[in-house]
Amino acid sequence: MADRDGRDAEPPEGSGGPEAPVDGDAERRRRRAQFLRELNEARELRDRVQPRRARAARMRQQMRMRTFRW
Repeated sequence: MADRDGRDAEPPEGSGGPEAPVDGDAERRRRRAQFLRELNEARELRDRVQPRRARAARMRQQMRMRTFRW
């Protein structure tokens, strides 16, 4: 599944250095946005399939936010 869009492909030689082109940055942002969309979709699916666990996770997150100090 990971190779369907080439995520496991080796990067070309010389890429990823400090002089990486702006296109690489745009590609990285595009891949990150895609990843975050898929992550959110998976989370929503899990919440729908396991409502009790999802509710417990929401409660834990709320408690974390309540006890967080700036």
